[in-house]
This record gives sequence, C-alpha cells and structure tokens, in this order.
Amino acid sequence: MARRSSIAAYVAMLSIGLAVGGHLDSMRFTASANAVPAEGAGGTVLPARAMALVDSGNHISQIAADIMPSAVHIQAIRVENERKVEETGSGVIMRSEAVKGLFVITNNHVVRGAEMPAIDVVLSDGATVHPLRVYRDTESDIAIMQIPDGGQPTARWGDSSSVEMGHFVLAVGSPFGLSKSVTMGIVSAKGRRDLSLTADQSVTNQDFIQTDAAINPGNSGGPLIDVNGNVVGINTAIASNSGGNEGIGFSIPSNLVRRVFEQMVAYGKVRRAYLGVELDNSFSDEAAQRLGMSRARGARITRVYSHRSSPAVLAGLKPDDVILSYNGVEVVDENHLINLVSLSDIGSSVTMEVYRARQKTEKIVQLTDREDFRTAEDARNTFNTR
Repeated sequence: MARRSSIAAYVAMLSIGLAVGGHLDSMRFTASANAVPAEGAGGTVLPARAMALVDSGNHISQIAADIMPSAVHIQAIRVENERKVEETGSGVIMRSEAVKGLFVITNNHVVRGAEMPAIDVVLSDGATVHPLRVYRDTESDIAIMQIPDGGQPTARWGDSSSVEMGHFVLAVGSPFGLSKSVTMGIVSAKGRRDLSLTADQSVTNQDFIQTDAAINPGNSGGPLIDVNGNVVGINTAIASNSGGNEGIGFSIPSNLVRRVFEQMVAYGKVRRAYLGVELDNSFSDEAAQRLGMSRARGARITRVYSHRSSPAVLAGLKPDDVILSYNGVEVVDENHLINLVSLSDIGSSVTMEVYRARQKTEKIVQLTDREDFRTAEDARNTFNTR
C-alpha cells in the first residue's frame, strides 16, 4: 500500500486551479455562556455573548481596514500562440529589510510571460503603475515587482510556523476582478505538498497552508492574514470542480515567501542550498519493508550525484539511505526534505539521522550553493528531482 494516498482519495474528482483569472490547471489529488446584560450600539442591551460577537466583528473589520491599503490588483497580458492572454490576480506591498524600494509580492503565474509595460498594478487609491523591475522564481511560484515608491502603506510579516489548524485567517484580494475583497475562514491543514500546479512540475518548493477562507480566480498573489493583521501566506491555488471556491484553498507560507523575497531583491535570484541527491517520489510501505522498515517515512535516496564532490558524497550518503530527520526536524517525505534543504543557509552544517541496513546512523553534511553544481546540460537534475 502506498505511503501517501493520492489526494484524489480524499477529494474525489477535484482539480487544482491556480486562483488567477482566466487560468485553471488540473490535477488529481490530495456549553453556552450565561447571558449577562451589556450595552451595545444605540443603548441596546445585549447579552455578553452577543457583545463578544460584536467585538470580534469590530476586530476583524479593523484588520481588514489596516491591510487594504497595501493590497493591489494586478492585470497582466502575455502573448501565447500569437494571441493575447490576460491574467488577473492580486498582490501585497512590502519593503525589504536590506534593500531600499517598494515591492509587490504576487504569484509568478499571475505575471508569467508578461513584459513590464503589459503589467498593470492598481493601487488601493485607484492609481495604476507599471513595475520598474520584475523578479521571478518558478520553483516557489513567487514573483516580486519593484514599483515607484510613493510612500504607499505596506503590510507586516507574520510567522507562518505559529499558525495552527483551526486558527482564523482572512484572504484578501480581487476575486473575479472585485478588488478590495476580504473573506474569512480557518487554517484547515498545513504541510500540503506534491500538488501538480503546473504542467511542467516547475513548482518544487511546496509546503502549503490549506484554508477554507474563500479563494477564487483573481485571488492569486493576495495575502493570507492572521488575527493580528500579519501576512502569514500568499494565496496561490484552489481545489475545485467548478473553477470557483469550494472550501479548499492553498497559500504559500510567509516564512518561505519572505526568504524568497529577500533573496531575490538582494541577489536577483534565490540562492538555494544543495545536497546532491535524487529522491524517491513514490516511496511506498512495500519498498520500506524491503529495507527493513515497518512503514514508509522520511525521504529515500535513489541516486547520489558524484560530480565535483557533492555534499552528499563527502558525507558518505548512499542510494537506499532513508533520511529520517534533518537538524532535529522529522522528515515527512521527499518534498518536505526539499523544502528543508532549500531554506537552509548556504555553507551551513546540518545533522541528519539516516536509516541504512536496518540501523540508524548520524551524518553531518555541509551544504553548498546549488548554482555551483548546476550545469547547462542538466539544470533541473542537479537537485532533488521529483
């Protein structure tokens, strides 16, 4: 029996769609309080539980009012097969810790293939600007656009690792072109991976927050907000039969977005750490039992790249090794390990617990810059492949 059932087993006949106007790719998955009188608006006497709802509503309203000035609507036109294709999406304005300027964070699929003059960024006051520079990272589906700095309000980063299942969140954006829209829901799950968002499987950094806050076409690139008004994710995709919201949306965690953002504005690209292995993307219980494990867990190595003394070679890693933990974090599957490595600092030494020949051993690996090992002939296959 396979370790990870297809998401289709849980969400029958659903398709994954990038929540961007005019664009939908498909995939198969993955005791009541006492009433204490209190005075409400206009002197109306309300029970305490009703006042709690009023206070909660006022709090949500204030959060929405605070975030809206930093939310933008995006329209982008690209030429595809000699015809113009218009995409619409959303974005959020941020500033970098290290680089001066004003930047809009959105999804790469919102502005994919569009030249800068063909990208309209509509600010909260209705003004339209064009980006001065665009940075694109296909592996995380994140794009950063520098825009003219007019002192516009910016959003605040939140810590996505502190968001848990059941926490309330708000999705902000322009669903179906309706700008300045906000919806509310909860975090349904975390760590959703292995979603087929694009035909070429280019989105390899996957660690999505799942939410039932309504996300529709046009919401792509907009922020997911916690109850403190902080950005904890960037809304990216939906699971849907109809192409609209059916209660299953996916957001890129803010901790991943923030790292990609700072790397791109500082270096013009994302500098990712490199391990030098190919991983099994269909590691099953049957395969694990052949190795002496009771069930499949962790990430199984199928190949070690020996070119130019890769970190894996120097650490003594071998095919059929199963990486169980990474710097004390239990590895769930190969996609989880890809994210852990990608978010590690280049040059750092990490400790991995490895299962080999029915025993557990510890390996110390010093990570290097992936670009040092990337080749023109085999660019995609010089990192953990899917």
